[in-house]
Amino acid sequence: MKKAPALLLSLAALALAASAQAKVVNIGYSGPLSGGAASYGKDVQSGILMAIDEINAAGGITVKGEKVTFNLVSLDDRYLPNETATNVKRLTSQGISTIFVPHAGGILTVQPLATRDPNFLLVAYSSEPKILAANNPMTLMLPPRYDNYVAPFVKQEISTFGKKLGMIGTTSAYGKAWGDVVSAEWKKQGGTVGTDNGVDYSTTVDYSSAVTKALAEKPDVLFIGGPSQPTALVVKAAREQGFKGGFIVMDQAKFEQMNQVVPQSYLNGAVGVLPIAQFPGTQVFVNQYTRKYKKIPTSEAALNYMGMNIVAAAMTAAGTTDDAVAIRAKVGAAAASLPRTKSIFSIKGVTAQGHVDADVLAAYLKDGNFTKLRLPGLK
Repeated sequence: MKKAPALLLSLAALALAASAQAKVVNIGYSGPLSGGAASYGKDVQSGILMAIDEINAAGGITVKGEKVTFNLVSLDDRYLPNETATNVKRLTSQGISTIFVPHAGGILTVQPLATRDPNFLLVAYSSEPKILAANNPMTLMLPPRYDNYVAPFVKQEISTFGKKLGMIGTTSAYGKAWGDVVSAEWKKQGGTVGTDNGVDYSTTVDYSSAVTKALAEKPDVLFIGGPSQPTALVVKAAREQGFKGGFIVMDQAKFEQMNQVVPQSYLNGAVGVLPIAQFPGTQVFVNQYTRKYKKIPTSEAALNYMGMNIVAAAMTAAGTTDDAVAIRAKVGAAAASLPRTKSIFSIKGVTAQGHVDADVLAAYLKDGNFTKLRLPGLK
């Protein structure tokens, strides 16, 4: 019995030695870590880091008998696609074969690079349908495409508030594409669309002028959206100018962050992405994330946490950490086999185009309560 403490110390020393001998594999990340979209980029980064920390704390993964742990190499691209390309070239020059990018402009810019020498697995966090239309064999797209949201959003808002839509979306390429699809669907369902009063959410500070112009046309519903914090300021300006109608909120903005900026009552009548805490089976993740980062997780954190766990499982299944083609070939099986605590969502698999087929829901907010809106199947 007296030897037990020494035995425990010996076991601990062995564990530390084994950990020290593990191969460290770098994972790349290029996203906005400064500027107007910094909060968004850091939410994405935190999900990847949380998965890496958990994997490493559990001793890493085993690839062909070798222990592997992970390290995240993060580069700031300020939401600028040309800087994403520069960052990706820098990361691949360091031998990094898996790179996360969380914005459509950057993803579309670097997709052609993913199939060149050296190729890499591009883990894409954006709902832009053009990412899938590229048919890039090295892309893994995590969220649902945004055009799956549009028809149920428009139906809900027209039936509740009326047929006139005002436009105050962000002027990024992604925001304009979202706005085009919403406008087309709104007209398809019998509504009329007002003047586009979009502004750059990454640089604008005062949204009063744009809101005033939109409200002058007396809309029943406003299309808004960009990063969560500036989107909430658009809501604030609209409510303070007397707007009583509804909002179609682009999927980049999240209710659980917006209600940290404005009272949740201001968001009544809005449709948007269902908060992660409202999804079935997410409480373990939500509690762990909240303890670790002292904030509420959004789908940026949750889906990238899932993505990193898919990558780790695919590496194990492929028997390699650097052969991006072999790893990409195993992502479907890896995604389908993840335990719910790691996948967060109910995953059906990965499509041939590299799109994760997961049960992601939208929501309509009324009187402080979320009503779930189920999206149509993957297109």
